[in-house]
Amino acid sequence: MSMPELLSHLPTWAVPAAWSAITVLFSYLLGRFLTRTVCRRLSQWVSKTAWAWDDLVVDALQRGIPAWSILLGIYVAFGFWEVPEHVLAWMTRALFTVFWLSVTLVSAGLSGKLVVLYGGRIEQAMPMTSLTQNIVKILIVILGGLMVLHGLGVSITPLLTALGVGGLAVALALQDTLSNLFSGFYLAMSQHIRVGDYVRLETGQEGYVADIGWRATKIRMPANNMVIVPNNKLGQAIITNYYLPDRELVVSAELGVEYGSDLDRVERVTREVAREVMQTVAGGVPSWEPLVRYHTLAESSVNFVVIMKAKEFEDQGLIKHEFVKRLHARYQAEGIAMPLQNVAVHVKNADSARLADRIHT
Repeated sequence: MSMPELLSHLPTWAVPAAWSAITVLFSYLLGRFLTRTVCRRLSQWVSKTAWAWDDLVVDALQRGIPAWSILLGIYVAFGFWEVPEHVLAWMTRALFTVFWLSVTLVSAGLSGKLVVLYGGRIEQAMPMTSLTQNIVKILIVILGGLMVLHGLGVSITPLLTALGVGGLAVALALQDTLSNLFSGFYLAMSQHIRVGDYVRLETGQEGYVADIGWRATKIRMPANNMVIVPNNKLGQAIITNYYLPDRELVVSAELGVEYGSDLDRVERVTREVAREVMQTVAGGVPSWEPLVRYHTLAESSVNFVVIMKAKEFEDQGLIKHEFVKRLHARYQAEGIAMPLQNVAVHVKNADSARLADRIHT
């Protein structure tokens, strides 16, 4: 039996179905080829460039091409079928919708990664938080949705009007949520607190700002606990930011020496130890010249403060630790005495006890 005779005995749908399957399979294989070969070579090429955004674009293409190639194959396969015009138009619109939804999702993912990549470089304009990433993604999704509606022949103007009227009712119902959303946006854009800053709240909690979300801000405490603060509460709170105007901060130590001490010598020795700490301890500011300021003639000591500097908040603990150890050893070597108030009280109490014993005997 010849090929034409064989084809004549097949059902009418068999030939279009076979060509459709071949077309979709070819499109799928073409997408795999573009993903595995072309995009891989593009990745090797862009990895040698000085830009970083092109790597993200190639990665987005690798995720989108397989789905787009299959949609192209399905669109071409429609031509093998004899279907009414209105059915063909409906199928074309459906493919158009799926295609633009796919492009929108890929673009939203790409935009989120670009915010992470360039957020640190243009931090004054685009702080890098989950809130700003989500806002960019939502804007991309909204634009993609409007393009889909426009392509489907849906008028956007009445829809926007309806959304404006309905938005008022939604805003009244979601006052708390929207308050947190706009407070978070204000916190992120005002730069009063930033991700990574060390802050202390008026309620006493302190730690590093881990993230500013659409509802709440996460603060990681030194004990590795997470404090979740609603954005609207944080926007109204009194906050101490230890990273503004810059990360360097003053580290002060309160000390005292006995009245018989040579104050000029005490000042010189103390400054030498503080200067050594600034030069050798990690977190110290080598260019800072430590200050010693006497301020009080107390009951049993002359009190003074030593002023040093740390590069950031977490460095002050180690600086104080090393300063106290080294100063104690240096004072002992130099014969500089510090007041022993507790010992004095203890001796006085012991003398009183012996006196009481003598009275009783």
